[in-house]
Amino acid sequence: MGKIGLTTTVPVEVIFAAGDTPVDLNNIFITGSEAMRRVEEAELAGFPRNVCGWIKGLYSTALHNPDIERIVAVTQGDCSNTHALMETWEVEGIEIIPFAFPYDQDADMLRLQMDKLIKALGTTWEGVNLQKKRLDQVRALAWEIDRLTWEENQVSGFENHLYLVSCSDFNGDPEGFAQEMEEFIQKAHKRESLSGEFRSRSGGKVREIRLGFIGVPPIFPELYDFLEQHGARVVFNEVQRQFAMPFETDDVVEQYRLYTYPYKVFQRIEDISREAERRQLDGIIHYTQSFCYRQIEDLIIRKKLEYPVLTLEGENPTGLDARSKMRIESFLSMLID
Repeated sequence: MGKIGLTTTVPVEVIFAAGDTPVDLNNIFITGSEAMRRVEEAELAGFPRNVCGWIKGLYSTALHNPDIERIVAVTQGDCSNTHALMETWEVEGIEIIPFAFPYDQDADMLRLQMDKLIKALGTTWEGVNLQKKRLDQVRALAWEIDRLTWEENQVSGFENHLYLVSCSDFNGDPEGFAQEMEEFIQKAHKRESLSGEFRSRSGGKVREIRLGFIGVPPIFPELYDFLEQHGARVVFNEVQRQFAMPFETDDVVEQYRLYTYPYKVFQRIEDISREAERRQLDGIIHYTQSFCYRQIEDLIIRKKLEYPVLTLEGENPTGLDARSKMRIESFLSMLID
């Protein structure tokens, strides 16, 4: 029994059922005080400069955590560079457990993949189903934080991001994470509404701009504070919300079939459109990671979404650059006008 690293969200019910602790390498990489150094270490080890910063960060982060001896790596439905990343970890003596989300959301293929993971970790379907009931109680608190963000306007965009993205591994301690969220919810309920009017550049008063953030979680989380300083707030974090599995189903296989991120972009667009209308969004920021194949999906997203879209590209965890700030400011001014 020990810690098992994750390259992205996978059926964590299996890991908990096996008595192990999931650790999302993305979360410990980006929240660490030396995130950029991890990227540089990967480049010194031989990773090309034109490879995604997340991949380089994950590689070094795993090596800095020797208590993580096994990693569940998603070979289909996440990042095309994961295959080579898996091999570089194997060279370092880390055991790799592959997992693939079927491209067409086929339920039988997904069940087969989960069954292979169950056997690899030495647990049972009965144990997995018990863990689903346990984790759904924790997820319900994340759903409430999400509701407080867009409906009650008592939660900031970054707070929403933080709690939802943490549902990938529940910080390794579901009950502890649940208690943390319960305390946060109590505090949020006592807040005044974060939504209101602010003074525009021209001196007139305009209402807060409601934004959606779609695409992978940003490599520079300070984006949220920058937006709020300029009269906008993210009330919809697409992929982070998907990590919280906001689905009403008792079937654990169906839960991961409904999870939109690993599959076709069209299912994601349906989810985004539905939530954009429900949350009354004014515009959408589509975040893409440099050197990621998902940048191509921006073409489809712009054709299919009937909302103003700003595409932002990030490369390394060095903060928002001046060009991105200028583009965000121009986008917000356009929405106000």
